[in-house]
Formats: sequence, C-alpha cells, structure tokens
Amino acid sequence: MSTQPSKALDTFPNPAAERDYEIAFDCPEFTCLCPKTGQPDFATIRIRYVPDQLCVELKSLKLYLWSFRDEGHFHEAVTNRIFDDLMKAIGPRKLSVEGDFWVRGGIHTVVTVRHPH
Repeated sequence: MSTQPSKALDTFPNPAAERDYEIAFDCPEFTCLCPKTGQPDFATIRIRYVPDQLCVELKSLKLYLWSFRDEGHFHEAVTNRIFDDLMKAIGPRKLSVEGDFWVRGGIHTVVTVRHPH
C-alpha cells in the first residue's frame, strides 16, 4: 500500500454484517486550504458509521484525508465530499461525517452530514 496521499478508499468485508454496530473515527489533524486566501484550514473530522457489507481500511482513510492538504475547499464542500466518497466506497447503513473547523476570522464552523437524513 502507498504512503502518498490518495483519493482511493480501500475496503474489507464486514466481519459481523449480520449485526448493527458503530465504528467511530476521530481525525484531529485534517487540513485543507481556504479557497479564497490559500491559507491552511485545520479541522477535526469525525466519522461515525454502521457498516453494511464493507468497512473502510484505516491506512487508506488516513491517506485519503491527507490528500486534501494542498487543495482549496470550503468547509461545507469538503465535509460533503468526504461523506459522498465514503457512501460510494462502503455503502453503510448509517453514516455521519462532522467537520469541526478551527476558528477563522472569529467564527468556529461545524458542518455535519448524516445518512439516513
């Protein structure tokens, strides 16, 4: 497996697909760039999901999140992009992605996307 940033999300079969259980990831080192200023934006990305047939592999998730480091994204757009990419990759029964961004210009932003809605 690569150690370079990547948009690929690797998966593996859910070892307990017959039951509902939650997997939780806290990713406190997320960074992307402000699309207006080019300055870094820092966030904690929180991912909670109930897997169906597939689970996301952790190293690929780390490299995936790292891939945003040099890209410009609005907070709302990048949180929704992470959500969409996880939905496509693993098709979970439930999914919540929260982008908890550091204060910028005196404003603290938290963006949350959920399935089911």
